[in-house]
Formats: sequence, C-alpha cells, structure tokens
Amino acid sequence: MAVAQKLACRIEQVVDHGERVYSVELEPQGRVPRFRAGQFLHLALDPYDPSAFWPESRVFSIASAPTQRDRLKLAYAVHGRFTARMEAELVPGRDVWVKMPYGDFVVEGGREVVLIAGGTGITAFTAFLEDVPADAHFPITLLYGARRNDLLIYRDVVERCASRVSTFGVWYFVEQSDAIAGDSAAVATTCTVGRVSLAQVWPSLKQPLGATYYLAGPPSMLDSLGAELHGRGVAPESVRIDAWE
Repeated sequence: MAVAQKLACRIEQVVDHGERVYSVELEPQGRVPRFRAGQFLHLALDPYDPSAFWPESRVFSIASAPTQRDRLKLAYAVHGRFTARMEAELVPGRDVWVKMPYGDFVVEGGREVVLIAGGTGITAFTAFLEDVPADAHFPITLLYGARRNDLLIYRDVVERCASRVSTFGVWYFVEQSDAIAGDSAAVATTCTVGRVSLAQVWPSLKQPLGATYYLAGPPSMLDSLGAELHGRGVAPESVRIDAWE
C-alpha cells in the first residue's frame, strides 16, 4: 500500500457546471504520488503547518488518471459548510493542500464489471475509464445519472472509453425530460429520462449474478440500488459501495 503524502497545490482551473456542481484542476507543487484508480484524497483549504496538526479537510475521489503525475482533478457538489467554503474560495491561483492516496474502492477486472454512478459519484470511476486497456476482455457497463444532461460532467471521459474499448457500454440517465438531446450521438441514443434504473439495464448484462457491482453517488441512491441488488440475488461480496461521504 502506498504511503500517504502531503502535497501543496495551486488551483489551476474551476469549472462551474450549474446547480452548484464544480470540477477543479489542481497543479501540484511536486510530482503526484502514485495511486490506483478509484482512490481518494483529502483536500484542506487552510494552510498546513508541518509542526502542527493537519487542518480540517474533506475527501474527494481522484478524477484524473494515475498516469497523469503533474495534475489532479476532482469534482464536487455543494452540500454543507466545507463545500460552501470551496465554492466561495476556490479560484485560479489559490493555494490548497492535499494528502493522498487513500481507499480501496478499486475496480478489479477479470469478470463482468458494472459501474453505477450518480452525479459527482462518477469521479470514483473516471481514472479507471481513462486507464482501462483497449483490449480489455471482460464486459464493462456504466450506468451514469444526473439531474440534467449538462451535469454529466465527465461525459467526454466516458465517451473516449466507449470509442476505445469494445467491451464497454454506457447507459445515461437524466431526471429532467427537457434536457436529453445532447450534442453527442452517443448521448442522444442512450440517454433515458428518469433516475438510474438497474431494472432497465439488467437484461443486457452478460452474467448479472456473476458480475461485480461498484456504486458511487448520493446516499439515497446507494441505499436503494444496494437493496435492489440484494433482492435480485447478487451476493453481498459482489457489491462494493463508495460510502465515504
């Protein structure tokens, strides 16, 4: 297991996606420590003094690929005091601190994989999607939901993977029916109105009871889909939940 390191970073870019959803790119003041796709970092807004305690921080999935050692990417939605501070304070040129890597929510290949992401939960999978080899022999299915089409904020990463990996398939879900006609043929033909639906995708899975399911998103989604998988007979050890929020 990699030893966690503390790293000063400068905010390079902040993108406002609407509805208080943001993606952030950080320029580390040093080389990014090695990490595995699916791991997370701690972000601190206040200065870090090595002679004192680590300041207040929150955890965020590392959205950038492990091979990208000169940048870090993350995304967040404003929920609570800390992320409200992020919204107010994170601007290009601002200095922050991170410590990383942490976590074992790592997608393992070898058998069918089903990734289920709601909102900014997609960041738990973007590093994996960027790194999955083109000749991956196991089926990979992504269910990716958001309130609106334009809040599918890592759609570009998803579609790059879809164009490169023949065993990868994606289903998009948006809750607002007036926002499904995207500028991408992939979105226009696979986007469904409504919340992420396991029932809709289930018949298309190769071996649904033999697959491993990875869930990341709002707690209510994790609870309901976790219970549905259990009800469908999926073994508990085949359901992995990114539940650090």
